[in-house]
Amino acid sequence: MKIDFFADTNFLIYVHEGNKIVEPFLAYNFGISFISEVELLGYKGITKPEEIKLKQLINDCFIIDWNGKIKEQTIQLRRRFITKLPDAIIASTSLVYGIPLVTADKGFSNIEGLDLILVEV
Repeated sequence: MKIDFFADTNFLIYVHEGNKIVEPFLAYNFGISFISEVELLGYKGITKPEEIKLKQLINDCFIIDWNGKIKEQTIQLRRRFITKLPDAIIASTSLVYGIPLVTADKGFSNIEGLDLILVEV
């Protein structure tokens, strides 16, 4: 399966909420980081219906798991840029696989070399 782009966690939240801003992207295949799965399903206030709906969304995505290349890239990003660990893992995955990252988080803009597609909300 060809992955057209890599989705940040906030993109998945917009899909879950039915936000029309992400509709143009839904015609494409996208991947997610294992960290997005953890962030979505680990939300403290999640209800059972939300969990079921999120798991269905996650199951429709190609999940990229933690590996040595992502770990090394994450270490380098954390050394060079002020980035939260989950964001560093997501950015590193995009960089390692050479896949554009789609997000609404402008904080990713400071990471050099990242192929970034910012969604304006």
